[in-house]
Amino acid sequence: MKLQLPALALALCCGTAFAGPTCKVPEDKWMKEADFKASMEKQGYQIRTFKVSKGKCYEIYGLDKAGKKVEIYFDPATGAELERK
Repeated sequence: MKLQLPALALALCCGTAFAGPTCKVPEDKWMKEADFKASMEKQGYQIRTFKVSKGKCYEIYGLDKAGKKVEIYFDPATGAELERK
C-alpha cells in the first residue's frame, strides 16, 4: 500500500502536466480546418498531423519555417497560438 500512493500521486501529477490548453469556443465559431491549415502553411509550417485536441483546440505536429519539430495548440476561432511544446 505504501508504494501505491506515491505511484498514484506521480501518475496524477504527470498526467496533467502534459495536458494542453482548453478552448471554450462553440464549434460553429471555429475556422474551417482547411482555411486554418492553409493559413499555417502560408506562414511556413509543414503540418504532419492536424487534430482537435481533447481540450477542443486545434493542434498541429510538424515543422516550423526553420525546420524545427513543433507541437502547437491554437484557438480554433481565431487561429491564435495558445501553447507550444
